[in-house]
Amino acid sequence: MLVDDQELVRAGFRMVLGAQPDIEVVAEAPDGGRAVEVLRTVRADVVLMDVRMPLVDGVEATRLIQALPDPPKVLILTTFDIDEYVYAALKAGASGFLLKDVPPSDLVSAIHSVHAGDAVMAPSATRRLLRRFAVHLPGADVADAGGLAQLTAREREVLVLVGRGLSNSEIAGRLTLAEATVKTHLGRVLAKLGVRDRAQAVVYAYETGLITPFGGGPRE
Repeated sequence: MLVDDQELVRAGFRMVLGAQPDIEVVAEAPDGGRAVEVLRTVRADVVLMDVRMPLVDGVEATRLIQALPDPPKVLILTTFDIDEYVYAALKAGASGFLLKDVPPSDLVSAIHSVHAGDAVMAPSATRRLLRRFAVHLPGADVADAGGLAQLTAREREVLVLVGRGLSNSEIAGRLTLAEATVKTHLGRVLAKLGVRDRAQAVVYAYETGLITPFGGGPRE
């Protein structure tokens, strides 16, 4: 499903995705409120969601969609430079975010990844976005940091690097581990913290103060 208040943007995404043999655009909406209404009757696997829209924005729409029975995955679309609410959307349950000027091949790959249950977090954009906006978000409550005590030293190290926006392969290189081992550690981190995916792990790392948005390292 495509959710964007600009018809031309929706048309562009529809054209790109319509050319894919295994992707079908089943619905569109010009704002988040309408998207929620449509999803009550139309089944979608992934929602491409703009952030800044009239009436109901992408953050609130993501929150409402995640409250639906068996909700679709939400992939946030942002122009990045102005959309400080992307972090809030991740907290609301989005599975990641993309820049609106993403190459078509990357868009298709991201949709497949989200559909498969992975989070799509562009590493460089994640670092820049969180460094700039994490302490300015409206209504961002400090999370319970008790879950950190359950982590081993290695798991904590992996979480710090995930929170800084590194991919699994980058973490593997940094820690001299096999990428499969990093995935195993990350899976245990998600289970121990009770978070759904990589996106939620990033939120947790920042809100508990494990790492800070402006370049600080792990909290001792």
